[in-house]
Amino acid sequence: MSGVSVLQHFEAYQKSRVSFVQAVAEAATRPQNIEVMQNAGVMQLLRPLLLDNVPSIQQSAALALGRLANYSDDLAEAVVGNEILPQLVYSLSEQNRFYKKAAAFVLRAVAKHSPDLAQAVVDSGALDALVPCLEEFDPTVKESAAWAIGYIAQHTAELAQNVVDAGTVPLLVLCIQEPEITLKRISASAMSDICKHSPELAQAVVDAGAVAYLAPLIVHPDAKLKRQVCACLAQIAKHSVDLAEVVVEAEIFPNILNCLKDNDAFVRKNAATCIREVAKHTPELAKLIVNAGGASALVDYVSEAQGNAKLPGIMAVGYIAAFSETLALAIIVSKGVMPLREALVAEPEDHIKAASAWSLGQIGRHTPDHARALAEGDVLRHLLACMVHEASSDDLKTKSKRALKAILAKCTHLQALQPLLRDSPVKVQKYVLKQFAQLLPHDVEARRAFVQNGGLQFLQELNESVEGKLKEHIEMINNCYPSEIVEYYSPNYSKALLEKIDEFQPQV
Repeated sequence: MSGVSVLQHFEAYQKSRVSFVQAVAEAATRPQNIEVMQNAGVMQLLRPLLLDNVPSIQQSAALALGRLANYSDDLAEAVVGNEILPQLVYSLSEQNRFYKKAAAFVLRAVAKHSPDLAQAVVDSGALDALVPCLEEFDPTVKESAAWAIGYIAQHTAELAQNVVDAGTVPLLVLCIQEPEITLKRISASAMSDICKHSPELAQAVVDAGAVAYLAPLIVHPDAKLKRQVCACLAQIAKHSVDLAEVVVEAEIFPNILNCLKDNDAFVRKNAATCIREVAKHTPELAKLIVNAGGASALVDYVSEAQGNAKLPGIMAVGYIAAFSETLALAIIVSKGVMPLREALVAEPEDHIKAASAWSLGQIGRHTPDHARALAEGDVLRHLLACMVHEASSDDLKTKSKRALKAILAKCTHLQALQPLLRDSPVKVQKYVLKQFAQLLPHDVEARRAFVQNGGLQFLQELNESVEGKLKEHIEMINNCYPSEIVEYYSPNYSKALLEKIDEFQPQV
């Protein structure tokens, strides 16, 4: 056999390998093929091809493994079980940029499924191999590495700490300064995944100078980048006053308020979340948001947002209103009561209703004027309805009760209180009657209106069947009227009159 014919066999073998890995990589894009390939032992067949002497075969093999691992955690565990990770990690430092991208894709595909699989990636030494990839000249290699790092960090604080200890954060900050938009997005996302776990991890990102580069990107035209930037700033601000102040000092206001009007729904939601995480800490930060025009911007956002996206806006409004009567008044003046009431009435999800009830309580609990604004906005009736409705969750019932109690304690608007008397359970009637008992002795018009609207008559009927505090409040209200009037409206009055007829002897 001549040398040429021998080489033909080698060429045929190489062509077959190329054909095989390309076909497997292609087939792995379709879910219906996955199980067939798994049963055919695809992992064991691909593993040696990762060390093939032909670079294109190595890359296709890595790509196929990545697609398989991406499909399910079972397949990702098979990648780990077949000891493929150490080979990938070894090759990351040796091979060309195309292979590095494919290898980082496999690591990402394995790490994304669970903390245990991400830990397996870390244990294989992947972080030490990925960090140099963040310094590669090719931006697509940096992207792949940053993506894998973010997927490792997202699961637990311990994994994120491993990522920080590997020295990734300063390099991610450098990546966010690169001109490529996709690299900026993925770097911001990875930093967000690190920050979210604890104040210490967020501080590590802040200490690397990330905020100064993130904040200006709020006005970037790319929507997907703005999503990640707002999310990352929110994850930093949420942990402590100091970290929230770092975010605010980077001058995100008023620019981030414009994001509440962005065309992209995720940008709007993430911006609202960031504002909420700043607002919740101190009165000073809440005041800064209001002074920047945040009250009306948040109210508009709550009015326009749909479903779950309303939640951060509703909570931000509640946090701001909670701090002082001035800030709560800013929400009322910005017409904030109506959208919150609408959410309380119309939203199908109980957790959004509960947040609305909580925020309304924070607005109304300060002074009689605040409570009156809610009473005139027809809020009390709807809070009561959520509280007594059988289908309401326990959290919604509790938050509605607390909000109603806080508003009633300040409410002096008797026309709004009276309808609650008839429909309320005893524990709410007690708060309503307490307000009447405090207000009626000093207001003649209110005493007259209370009689004319049937309130006094209802009290006498109620008095027949109650005791304790409720009875005390009824007695206090009865003492505001002449005994003849109280007697006239008592249920036994007509019976007593009829008895007098029986006893009466006419003089003939």
